Amino acid sequence: MHSNKLANPGPLGLMGFGMTTILLNIHNAGFFPVTTAIITMGIFYGGMAQVIAGILEFKKGNTFGVTAFTSYGFFWMTLVGIWLLPEVGHAHATDSTFLGIYLALWGIFTLFMFFGTLRANRGLQFVFASLTVLFFMLSIGNITANTGLLNVAGYVGIVCGSSAIYLAMAEVLNEQYGRTVLPIGERKAG
Repeated sequence: MHSNKLANPGPLGLMGFGMTTILLNIHNAGFFPVTTAIITMGIFYGGMAQVIAGILEFKKGNTFGVTAFTSYGFFWMTLVGIWLLPEVGHAHATDSTFLGIYLALWGIFTLFMFFGTLRANRGLQFVFASLTVLFFMLSIGNITANTGLLNVAGYVGIVCGSSAIYLAMAEVLNEQYGRTVLPIGERKAG
C-alpha cells in the first residue's frame, strides 16, 4: 500500500523566516550595516524558501500556512526590491515615512494573522505576537526617525526570529522522534 503522507513544510518556512529575521534585526539593533548576507537571505531563504513552503501548505490544504508563508516570503522580496531598485535606477528611493507606512500595513496583516494563531500552539502564537510588535515598532521608528526605537525593535526582531527557529526545530525533532523533545505549548483538544 502506497502512503500519500505529505511532509510538514512549516519548519522550512519558519527557518527561512527566523534566520532572515535575525540577520536583518542584528542590523536594526545597530550592530552591522545592511550587507549582501542580509539581502541574499532576503531573496532566497526569507523569500523563495517561504514561498515554496507556502505552496506546499496549499497542497496540504492549510489556508493559514499558505497565506503566512507566501505573504512573508514576498515581504522579504519586496523589502529587497525597496533597497535595490533605486540603486539600479529603476525607482525613487522610499523615504522613511513611506517605509513606515509599508511596515504598518505588514503590522496590520500580522495582527490579523496573530488572531488566526489563537487556536494553535503557544510557540506559533509567540512568533506572531512578537512579529506584530516588531512591525509596529519599526513602523513608528521609521515614521518618527527614532533611531533608539529602531535599535530596540532590532532586539525584539532577534527574539522573534529566534522563536521561529525554535518552533521549526521543535516541529522537526518532535516529528522525527515521535514524542515531545522540545515543547511548543500544544493546546488541549476540546
